[in-house]
Amino acid sequence: MVLKKATVLVIDDDADVLTAIRLLLKPLVKAIVTEKNPSNIISQIEKATYEIVILDMNFNGLVNTGNEGIFWLRKIKEYQPETAVVLMTAYADIDLAIRGLKEGASDFLMKPWKNEKLLDAIGTILNKKKTEAKKTNTLQIGSATIIGESEVMQDVFTKLKKVAPTDANVLILGENGTGKDLIARAIHDNSNRKDKPFIKVDVGALTTTLFESELFGYKKGAFTGANEDRIGRFEAANGGTLFLDEIGNISLGQQVRLLTVLQNRYITPLGSNKEVPIDIRLICATNLTPEELADEGKFRKDLIYRINTVDIIVPPLRNRGTDITMLSKHFVAYYAEKYNKSNFNFDAGFISKLKNHDFPGNVRELQYVLERAVIMTDGSVLKAEDLVFSSIERSVTLKTSKNESLNLEEVEKKAILTVLEKHQGNISKSAKELGITRAALYRRLAKYEL
Repeated sequence: MVLKKATVLVIDDDADVLTAIRLLLKPLVKAIVTEKNPSNIISQIEKATYEIVILDMNFNGLVNTGNEGIFWLRKIKEYQPETAVVLMTAYADIDLAIRGLKEGASDFLMKPWKNEKLLDAIGTILNKKKTEAKKTNTLQIGSATIIGESEVMQDVFTKLKKVAPTDANVLILGENGTGKDLIARAIHDNSNRKDKPFIKVDVGALTTTLFESELFGYKKGAFTGANEDRIGRFEAANGGTLFLDEIGNISLGQQVRLLTVLQNRYITPLGSNKEVPIDIRLICATNLTPEELADEGKFRKDLIYRINTVDIIVPPLRNRGTDITMLSKHFVAYYAEKYNKSNFNFDAGFISKLKNHDFPGNVRELQYVLERAVIMTDGSVLKAEDLVFSSIERSVTLKTSKNESLNLEEVEKKAILTVLEKHQGNISKSAKELGITRAALYRRLAKYEL
C-alpha cells in the first residue's frame, strides 16, 4: 500500500484534531509528525521531507479568511515544491477552495472530516505521484538510467528504441558532457548483441601508431616492445559492439584505414599477413556538428556514409527544459546516499539558479556541481548559495555569435526570466512588457517550470 512509505506532517492549532489524525494515520503510514504552531512549519520541513502536509486554513483568527493557510501553503511549496498539501477548514467556502488549489494545494477537505474521505484523498495523491514517477521519462541501461521527460529527449528515446534491435551503424552527435557514451551503451544493452562484448575506444586520443595497434592488434616482434601477441579492439568486440568515441578527431590517414576495415569486414594485425574476419556492430560519437563533419578537408564523405546509417543527436542540457529538475533530484539523491547524508530539499532559489544557468558543460557539469553541493552543505535544504559553478566552463550566452542558440523555446524562456527579474516578479508588469496576457504568461511559467 502506498501509504506505508509516506511521511505526513499535520499542522493545526486544535490539539484534538492533531490527536485524531495521528491516531488514524499512525498505523498506516511510515511516519507522522504533528505541529500546533504554524510558525514552526519552516523548521519542520527543513528537518525532513514529507510526501503530504495536511494544513489548517485558519489559526487563532477571529476572521476566517483562510489567508493564513494560503500564506503557509506558499511557504511549504517554496521549500518543498514536490510536497502535496491537503487544506482543511471548518468553514465551507468554494472560492477559498479554488484559491487554494490554484496556489498549488492537491486537495481541500471540510471539518469535521470523514476518515474514509481523508484516507481516500491521501491515497489518491500518493497513487498519482507514483504513476507520474513511472511515466516514460527514463531509459534503463543495465544498472544505469538515462533520465528525460522533455520532448527532445523523448525523441531520442524513440529513435534509440527503433535502432537498437537492428545492426545498423549509429553516429551519436552532441556537445561534450551530454551523455553520448550512455546512449551508446543503451543501444548495445537493448540490442540482440547485449550478451556479447561492448568495447569502447577513445580514438581521438590515439596516435597513428597506437591507432593501428590498439584497433587491429599485433603479433609478437611486430615492433620494439611487442613482447607477445595482442588482439586489437575490433577482435575483442567480435560478436558485440565497438564504440569509437571522438571519431571526429582522427586524421584523414586514420580514416582511410578505418574505412578499409569497414568495407572489407576483416582486420590484419601488425606483423601478420593473416586476415581476421570481424563481426561487430559499430557505434561512433563526436562533438563535431553535422556542418563540420560535412567539410571534406576534415572528414571523408565515404566514411561518413559508412558510420552514419542512423544518427542520434543528443540535445544540450540548456534545451531540455524540465529535465534539469529531474536530473538534479536524481543526482542529489544519489550523492546523499553515497556520502551518508540525509535527504535534501530544494528551496525556490536553488531551483531558480539551476534553471538560469546555461550549463556549457551539460549533464556532466550539473552532476559535479550537485555533488559538491551535497558534500559542502550542512543543512537538509539546498539553497542558491550552495551552487558554485566552475569558471572552467565557458558560459553559453544568447549574444550574437556563430555559437548563438537560436532555439525558440530557449529564447522565450530567457526573455521571460529577464523581464520577471526586471519587475521583481510582478506578473502584470511583466506580461505587459512581453506583450501577452497574464493568463498567457502563467501558462509559459508553468511550461518552463519558472
